[in-house]
Amino acid sequence: MPPIQSDYLERLYAGFLGKNVGIRLGAPVEPAIWTYERIREIYGDITAYVKPYRNFAADDDANGPVFFARALLDKEDRSKLEAVDVERAWLDYARDGVGMFWWGGYGKSTEHTAYLNMKNGIHAPESGSIGRNGKVVAEQIGGQIFIDTWGLLWPGRPDKAADFAATAASVSHDGAGIHGARFIAACIAAAFTAKDMGEVFAAGAAEVPAGSDYARVLAAVRDFHRAKPGDFRSCMEMLLAEWGYDKWPGLCHMIPNAGVCALSLLYGEGDFCRTVEIATMCGWDTDCNAGNVGTILGVLGGLGGIPARYRDPINDSIVLSGIAGTLNILDLPTFARRLAAQGHELAGEPVPPALLPFAKDAEGLRFDFALPGSTHGFRVSDPSRFAAVHREGLGAVVDGKAGNALEFRFERVEREQSGKLFHKTFYRRPDFDDERYSPTFAPIARPGHRVRMSFRLERWEGEKIGVEGYVRDSRNGRDRTTTAAVFPAPGKRYTLEFTVPDLGGSSADEVGLVLTGFSGAKKRDSGRLLLEEFELGGLAHYTIDIAAQSVEFGCVTPFSHDKGAWTVEEGRLHLMTHERAASYTGGHAVADQRVSARVRPLAGTSHLVAARCGGAMRGYFAGFDGEGRVAILRNDFGVERLASAAFPWSRGSDYLLSLEAVGDRLALSVDGKKVLEVRDGAHRAGMVGCGSMEAARALYGPFEVEELS
Repeated sequence: MPPIQSDYLERLYAGFLGKNVGIRLGAPVEPAIWTYERIREIYGDITAYVKPYRNFAADDDANGPVFFARALLDKEDRSKLEAVDVERAWLDYARDGVGMFWWGGYGKSTEHTAYLNMKNGIHAPESGSIGRNGKVVAEQIGGQIFIDTWGLLWPGRPDKAADFAATAASVSHDGAGIHGARFIAACIAAAFTAKDMGEVFAAGAAEVPAGSDYARVLAAVRDFHRAKPGDFRSCMEMLLAEWGYDKWPGLCHMIPNAGVCALSLLYGEGDFCRTVEIATMCGWDTDCNAGNVGTILGVLGGLGGIPARYRDPINDSIVLSGIAGTLNILDLPTFARRLAAQGHELAGEPVPPALLPFAKDAEGLRFDFALPGSTHGFRVSDPSRFAAVHREGLGAVVDGKAGNALEFRFERVEREQSGKLFHKTFYRRPDFDDERYSPTFAPIARPGHRVRMSFRLERWEGEKIGVEGYVRDSRNGRDRTTTAAVFPAPGKRYTLEFTVPDLGGSSADEVGLVLTGFSGAKKRDSGRLLLEEFELGGLAHYTIDIAAQSVEFGCVTPFSHDKGAWTVEEGRLHLMTHERAASYTGGHAVADQRVSARVRPLAGTSHLVAARCGGAMRGYFAGFDGEGRVAILRNDFGVERLASAAFPWSRGSDYLLSLEAVGDRLALSVDGKKVLEVRDGAHRAGMVGCGSMEAARALYGPFEVEELS
């Protein structure tokens, strides 16, 4: 196997950026009302985003590549991928019926159909097969739109990328649905080493079975391009006439959209912008097609091929809608490094030292701005006076070489006027223009976490500025300064460190620094702070006051619900369910932990708190389990009681339930007294929460969570 090229990480990062640029560009004209003709009439020749977003809400095209890759990232043996691994990721990271993908009904939505098959014991790959679901359902577009990460993991190996993508797609698709996965993943992998788009296209086409419908539409577009290389609209009119939706049943068939992908790849002529723009102007499934070709062109052209007008609004940050709230706030450079570390492992190479911290899941944030143009999602409070811009070579000097930094520029700041540079660590419903795939969030920055920021000042005018650390309370929007003011001297390196404070049961949605002008009267301050490092980590200890929460995106903040009806009643989290249901929050990679909650059983016999929950199918639950009994249970794609004992609980009474997980020891306490203890090593880290294993009604909260390691 050839060695991985030195620019692998940067090209991977560019590919994932390109994916999300394409999604964001195509999403506003995705609905069926936006035909090819209407897009042309209203928007003409698209050369920029057609709609602004404060924050672009979760999209299935973004969810799939991130969460379905967990099939490999969560495994002990990551040298191979099997359909059952991907099945486990589907069931574990999706909330049943909400978010992730389109839940359009059994026999209509390919993904919903496959999910219900797997939930009911029809395992992959039969869950997505033509034999089980029929040709129409199995050949819709989803097999192609979720597979970008498999191409990114196999640089220069289109054969391996195609095989992994086909395995992943087989969970939900078959036939043309798998052929599309093979083509796109192979193109992405080939783009790492190819000289031009012709070579990329040929590598992708070589991984599609000859004579298949997918191979035929690729050939039709390729031949038309050879005859009329400068006229993509004539080619699209050919597709409408000969390969349109009217000839392929279902709601969003693979083949017409494969034609659009092929068209945009060839007529885009290797230019990132023109490729994603053409894919959007052609209509049909615009966000899917522009997203897929955006990944390919992002890898092929690298970071330099993605201009600021497309890259800046992404700002290195996307939101998702899986079950794990902290994973739904995704930093693109961090995710790129996570994938790149895995790519080196798959290639049989040592993981480079710079990527070792990202080779496994970890809590917290670690930003160094090393990747060209990276911002890690930092924002400013007032863009008219402040800006956040990546700067090459202005960071700290290490081994004789200057690193990169994030410039926090301030201009003509008057005395006692302030501005903020911050990272978004939690989201609320008002942050979004639409709900799309119902994202849910758990705060990344939690009380007790340590924050560290290193920076230098460059002054252009003025006399004195003050810098303080701060967090913002998401409940009331108020800032909490966390350090005494520092008055930096130009050129000297400063480090601000502080602990995220207790917020009275609320959550922090901004973490950063505040700059305030202190110069004398009639003087203004201008210059820049160069932020070199930002770290957040350590062990949190916090409470969740349900009375301080809201119902947003169908969930009570900061929880992510899986089944059941959850509301706020009497200032507490109210669950009413006719089936097994659970609610999750907290860090996804927290190991040793203790979760406590006031619980008032109202109906049923299952009332539990949870710890170390990796997702919907993994975790420990403990509490009341049957009339007059308590138990500790393990959910590992099936629930098993690890220990149980008699305990005289009653409905209508309040109890303090505590579940502690330290090493392989699990202990349940009721009202401060330990009632059960057992040892089990199946789950080593995960979220906290609460729920029931059967029909029940109860009140939960307030919660206290202590991270122990």
